[in-house]
Amino acid sequence: MDHLHAAAQFRPDDRILSVQEHGSGNVNDTYLVTLDSGRQGHFILQRINQHVFPRPDLIILNIRTFSEHVRRHLLDEPAGSRRQWEVPRILPTPDGKDYWTDPSGECWRAMSFVARSTGHTTIQSIDHAREAGYALGRFHSLICDLPVDRLHDTLVGFHITPRYLRHYDRVLENGVGTSSPEVQHCLRFVGERRSWVSVLEDARAGGDLLLRPIHGDPKVDNIMIDDMTGQAVSLVDLDTVKPGLIHYDIGDCLRSCCNPLGEETDRIEEVHFETDLCRAILQGYLSVANCFLSEHDYAYLYDAIRLISFELGLRFFTDYLEGNVYFKARYRDHNLWRALIQFKLTESIESQEGAIRAIIAELRDEPGL
Repeated sequence: MDHLHAAAQFRPDDRILSVQEHGSGNVNDTYLVTLDSGRQGHFILQRINQHVFPRPDLIILNIRTFSEHVRRHLLDEPAGSRRQWEVPRILPTPDGKDYWTDPSGECWRAMSFVARSTGHTTIQSIDHAREAGYALGRFHSLICDLPVDRLHDTLVGFHITPRYLRHYDRVLENGVGTSSPEVQHCLRFVGERRSWVSVLEDARAGGDLLLRPIHGDPKVDNIMIDDMTGQAVSLVDLDTVKPGLIHYDIGDCLRSCCNPLGEETDRIEEVHFETDLCRAILQGYLSVANCFLSEHDYAYLYDAIRLISFELGLRFFTDYLEGNVYFKARYRDHNLWRALIQFKLTESIESQEGAIRAIIAELRDEPGL
């Protein structure tokens, strides 16, 4: 179904000037719609990948629950006491529906566009890193009191690394299809790290870590930075808002932001985890989030940073072995290459464990955080 026709379902009275691919998401198809309208110049149109999200209606319910909760908090804040923060809004169809299903069964959804801001593919500076951390901390602080039983689990098993490992093992039972050096490296890499993949889930089972509302995908390009002030103003792409461990978010944010070359680089030997960026991100995060973190939360921060990088590499590698059925791939070995990048990043994190733990300990005890 043509995306121009889908866009028209949400704003039938406005002339659509263009519908262009937007962002770098690996799951949904996302477009920026430009309107010839004085009311609102742009909105975001997405075709939801129902192979990944089989219940789009529950995604919408979660976004509405989250959005209403956050807006109440923002309204309760004293005027002038807080910085600008925007929450993307669901844009209904003229007949009041939150999404539109086309004749082929594809599900389309429209969201408001955070204007005059940019989601960068890599961290641009130390100040940008600090703002990225602030954005995630601000997000968590606004929803930390939202009961998790009010949110649906729209991605059962998401970020449960032992579950991804079990799926990987089932895929291996069908053979790997190739014995290339890259595949052999990935097989060895996973095999050498099997014993600790349950570290966060074991902590949750033991009561050290608690389920909270999470964003689920706080990578650098979902953090919107105001074009004029350089300040973070929103965290977008809310499809994975659900119950989880905030360590999934913290680990994913640091994994994404502390790799200066990004997730699609062809300079794999230069991939590394930048500890200066890590420090700045955690400073920004803790400036708003330290009030609800426990000693146990701090204790598992390093494990989260290491694990989530490994987990994404495992997921990319598994998807490659399955024939690229989950993540969008531009060529046959795309997800294999992505896996190699994440595993290289994991190695860099492991080699700097002492430095990363020292940063966490220093910031935990830093006055004013």
